[in-house]
Amino acid sequence: MPHHPNPHEHHTDEVHAPRPVHYAEQALLGAILLEPHQLTAIDALDAGHFSTHAHGTLWQAMRELPPPDPDTHRSSPAWLNAVLGLARPHAPGLTATYLHNLIQVCPQPKHAPSYARMIRADHTRRTLLMHAERLAQTAADTTLPNPATTTLTQADALGQFLNTLAGRFAPHPGSLPRTLVHAIRAAHGGEEALDEEQLLLSTATAHPSALKDMRWLLPDDFTLPLHSALWQCLTTLVHNGEPVDRVTLLWEAQHRGLLADGHGPDDLIDLVSAPVGSPEHWGERVLQRALLSRAFDVGTRIAAYAQDPANTPHQLITGSRRALADLTSLRTRWQRSTSPPPPAARAPRGPAVARAGPPVRALTPGTRALR
Repeated sequence: MPHHPNPHEHHTDEVHAPRPVHYAEQALLGAILLEPHQLTAIDALDAGHFSTHAHGTLWQAMRELPPPDPDTHRSSPAWLNAVLGLARPHAPGLTATYLHNLIQVCPQPKHAPSYARMIRADHTRRTLLMHAERLAQTAADTTLPNPATTTLTQADALGQFLNTLAGRFAPHPGSLPRTLVHAIRAAHGGEEALDEEQLLLSTATAHPSALKDMRWLLPDDFTLPLHSALWQCLTTLVHNGEPVDRVTLLWEAQHRGLLADGHGPDDLIDLVSAPVGSPEHWGERVLQRALLSRAFDVGTRIAAYAQDPANTPHQLITGSRRALADLTSLRTRWQRSTSPPPPAARAPRGPAVARAGPPVRALTPGTRALR
């Protein structure tokens, strides 16, 4: 019974069963070993696009050596030996047997451009996964000195990569990814988040005038539904021009049904009775936590898209851009909360005003005009 060579017997960089791209890489390398002149028809493919170091090293060696004369190549293994000699110092596991196996497993050498497109697409998936995981990890890192700024920098890097992909892959009316993604909140929460939200509610109740300039904070930014509802109560009272204190807040909370959820009047009074600092400070803390949580969710969602091999590059681009857009509104509000207010505009003095000097007092009975 004839023995069909198994290329994995001589070179196995992967412990688990090879993924489809592994076979595309073997087919492309085998096609070029058979027909080196096809190298000129394949562009935008680098050694780093390959999933294994050995395959990338072989590709780099093929690109560095000039293609042989077709007639000479059919009768002499000189070019194959030159490729192996150039690649082996960087990948010692490569053998002449493995190169011959690559030639034998190539289905159709003329399909080399298609194999190259498959390799580029898989590299796109892996790189997108790296960017997405880096965004999620940064958003969840509680040790960073400037977590919001660092996280938004990672989001920018992801967005720039998506722009590059859009120019690399031709436009295609692809649909959104069908990957089911379950929302996972980052580890920014717990007692610290609840304490900061409670301090915000207490301080805002004591200093309600600050709420007029805090439209950048929304109820959805809170982690606890009760806190979100109480923030709505406060902003409603301020918007309607009503007096704000613990009792008026309690009355508004009663109308919203908050006392029907097991929270007694004393509980709500106690919750907003410990003001510390300023509402703006605690509001920024709450908004930053919401920003990091949203960024973590976006990163994990895009990572799930990239891990699903059923998604095409076009679906990955479309779905990732849609996910990243969910961070835009929160980012805008964060920048508004942390940017200093613009200086008050001063009315320009016209020439007539500048020359007029001090105003003239009206004459009263018994006074004489100065001459």
